Amino acid sequence: MTYAMALERHVKLFKNGRSQAVRIPREFELPGKCAIMRKQGQRLIIETAPSKSLLALLATLAPLDKDFPPVPELPLKPVVF
Repeated sequence: MTYAMALERHVKLFKNGRSQAVRIPREFELPGKCAIMRKQGQRLIIETAPSKSLLALLATLAPLDKDFPPVPELPLKPVVF
């Protein structure tokens, strides 16, 4: 089943326990199981949460400006099994 991407759609709000909830229509479905929600004036913005993988985290870090000091080579010791 294919859905055309709608720019807006009226949805119903309902109570779920003590929280207010909204059912997200299929054409606005977000991937994954987590999202980030924030309020901007009168707008409620829901975005896909970024990946929590180590590679994704490392990609967000700025490069280091300093050089690390040299690491001395240590003598190898035999490993006994």
